[in-house]
Amino acid sequence: MRIDLVTREYPPEVYGGAGVHAAELTRALRRSAQVQVRCLGAPRSEPDTRAYPLPSDLGDANAALRFLGADLRIAADCAGADLVHSHTWYANAAGQLAGLLHGIPHVMTLHSLEPLRPWKAEQLGGGYALSSWMERSAAGTADALIAVSAAMREDILTAYPQVEPSRVHVIHNGIDTEAYRPDPRTDALVRFGVDPERPIVLFVGRVTRQKGLPQLLRAAFALRPEAQLVLCCGQPDTPEIAAEVADLVTELSRARDGVVRIDGMLDGRSLRQLLTHARVFVCPSLYEPMGIVNLEAMACGTAVVATAVGGIPEVVEDGGTGLLVGYRPRPDGTGEPADPEELARALAAAVNRLLDDPDLAELLGAAGRRRVVERFSWTGVAERTLRVYEKLVG
Repeated sequence: MRIDLVTREYPPEVYGGAGVHAAELTRALRRSAQVQVRCLGAPRSEPDTRAYPLPSDLGDANAALRFLGADLRIAADCAGADLVHSHTWYANAAGQLAGLLHGIPHVMTLHSLEPLRPWKAEQLGGGYALSSWMERSAAGTADALIAVSAAMREDILTAYPQVEPSRVHVIHNGIDTEAYRPDPRTDALVRFGVDPERPIVLFVGRVTRQKGLPQLLRAAFALRPEAQLVLCCGQPDTPEIAAEVADLVTELSRARDGVVRIDGMLDGRSLRQLLTHARVFVCPSLYEPMGIVNLEAMACGTAVVATAVGGIPEVVEDGGTGLLVGYRPRPDGTGEPADPEELARALAAAVNRLLDDPDLAELLGAAGRRRVVERFSWTGVAERTLRVYEKLVG
């Protein structure tokens, strides 16, 4: 069986959880099936992997339209595949069109839902309407949809009522527990100016409304003064969110010391060391269908404080592997917190609890490591995904 896996992100161009998922799933699937990866961006050297640049003849057209242009070429090149599997709206149109053109099943994994990310209109403008249409159209016709959490499955059925529930399968994300494991070395901390002797509160994520970094920064004014706040920040979605975060970091740095900001994607060794030495990893997301980053922290033996949104409670056990903070969204559909000050106070209280009780933090971190080893392997993810393929291909 030949599977054409279509994705925007693929190593080395990975900036979020969907890219990690595509890479790890491909590696696991290739142990038992033929997988041809079709991704977007610069040429790749990996065998059975082809990258597609955005079409230059569309010039300065909206980015969403240019992604659709690349999808057309990908769909044409899927000839000969037994099944096409698309990831995220950037590639969903390629999967849908390939299925129609070549008469093969189309499977799509939904890592998030466009209707639940309205702030993306700030980033894409009219392209948000186009990205939403591509996702909605593909979801309505896909032969199978894979949700990365049970909460995500419910969101899919609510957002797209035309989807038959029997077509939606829950397969959680996984984690490579050999790549992510406790690392006692400290050279990366020293390189970034982080003091290994002081408690570390760590954030890793993109600078986007979804990840809730402004909420964490507001909470940080109330964190214990002996703690360091280390912010590993990915690329900002918009100049506006970049400016908001920069202003908050500046204001916080005037109020307390130990604020360290690290911009850009981290190499695996540096990320492992930061995760390992953190007393607390904080995931203040406003929307999170699953949250691979929580699995990464848990795999490194670190306690997690996270908002109880989306699929996070399926990963982080409240009181077992971390502490969950309740979240009340505004009723206007924006996903923003109904009471930002309430959320900031709750985040600060949960983090301070673990700063004050290092023994509890250690116990939660050890339990988190055991949980990911037992329940979230990529081998298991690949086996469950193959079963979905086999039902469709026969």
